[in-house]
This record gives sequence, C-alpha cells and structure tokens, in this order.
Amino acid sequence: MLAFLALLLMTTPMIFSLIISLVVLLAGWEWTNLMRIESTVNRVSYLVLLALSLALAAALLGLPESPDMQVGQLLALGASILWAVIFLWIQGYPSSAILWSPRPVLGALGLLLLSFTWVSIVLIMHQPHGAWLLLFAVVIVALADIGGYIAGNLFGKHKLAATVSPGKTWEGFFGGIVLQCLFIAALIPFMPEKITAPLLVALVIPVSLYSVVGDLFESMVKRHCGVKDSGSILPGHGGILDRIDGLIAALPLFILLFLMLNPL
Repeated sequence: MLAFLALLLMTTPMIFSLIISLVVLLAGWEWTNLMRIESTVNRVSYLVLLALSLALAAALLGLPESPDMQVGQLLALGASILWAVIFLWIQGYPSSAILWSPRPVLGALGLLLLSFTWVSIVLIMHQPHGAWLLLFAVVIVALADIGGYIAGNLFGKHKLAATVSPGKTWEGFFGGIVLQCLFIAALIPFMPEKITAPLLVALVIPVSLYSVVGDLFESMVKRHCGVKDSGSILPGHGGILDRIDGLIAALPLFILLFLMLNPL
C-alpha cells in the first residue's frame, strides 16, 4: 500500500499509467489461470493480445498527449454497460455460464475488462488533482469491502448470492452502504459549497455497488473454474485479481459519473 501511495503521489500521470499497465499485464497472466490455459506459449500469447489491446486503447485516447475525454467517456460507458450485463449473468448463475464460460468468451472478457480498467485509471489521473481522485475511488471500494466484512461477520445470516459467493450476506452488503454514508457525512464539512451531499451520494453509492458486482463476478468465475485464488503473487492474499476485482468494475463507472456530474 505504501508503494502504491508513493507511486501515485510522486509520479506523473503518464509514468503512473505505464507502471499500472505492467500490473494489468500481471492480472492478465492470472486471468489465464481462470481460463484454464496451461501452455506457457498460449499464456504469453494472451498477454501479447492484452498488450495490443492496451496499445489500441492508448491510440484511441490520443496518448501520449492529454487523453481525449469524449472518447474516454464513451469507453467508460461501454464498460459500465458490460458490467450491467455481467450483473445479469451473476443473477442467472449457474445457467448463465453457457454464455460467458466458453474460453473464447472468457478470454475476450478479460481483454475488455482489464483494458477498460487501465483506461479508467488514465482518465482519472489526467483530471485536476487526479492522484487524489484515484485515491478517493480506491477508498470507496475499500470501504465497501470493510463495511461488508464487519457487518457480515457480526450480523450476517441471509446469503447475498449463495451460488456464487456463499460467504457474502445481505447484512454485509448493507453494512458497506452504511459505511459509505458515514464516509459521505464525514466529507461534507470539507467540501466546497458547490459539492453537495446529493452529488456525493450520486457518485459514491453507485460506485460502491459496482465494486460488489466486480467481487461477485470474480467469485463466480473462480467457482466455475474450481479455483480458490486467481494467483499466488501476493503470499497469503491470493493474486492481483483477488485484490482488485472490485476496482475493475468500479473505476469505469467512477470516471463516467465524475465526468457527467458537474460541478465535480
């Protein structure tokens, strides 16, 4: 976490984006585990496709110049719509697996979702005070996890999505929402007058909800593939995907809402 903060606050948006692209490639390597690709050649080939996808996204945004926000907003909208479809797949699991579990479909999903995540980070970092804005988004997702964990352990009785993630409960879900509301209440006294409580609610709560969808989606894919963790690169904590699944879903919606909700 300290290394992340140092990179976030001490590097330029472009340097940070380049470093994050390496993290995205590592996440892509873990995605091949979920696709059950065993051949090293095929796994490397998938990383090449992911690198090409990131390069295409950079070209569409007009990098290395300042990114085209209109194009970025369209990409973020596309990502948010895709996550809405994924939510329907989660609701329909295990029957929905026939739609998303074939290896070509799962491979395409990985390319799209990881590329959209990188695009979102680039767009956020190129906003005024972008580093702090990205940190704000990360805190929203972290609080959703923390609130869900605490409330779920203390009060959890009713399963949120038993066929996908038996450990998650409705009590934990609402605990995450309550913590977000407390977060908003704590922020209001420090916000400029034009940034109102309803404006913050319109940004924070949907992003928090999408982070839960991201978490459930990775749990669904791991359950279907019979995998406990996406990888072992973080000893004792699973893989990179296990740590950023909520961010993958939340960041595109965060930057989309941020660009739409003036005067943020």
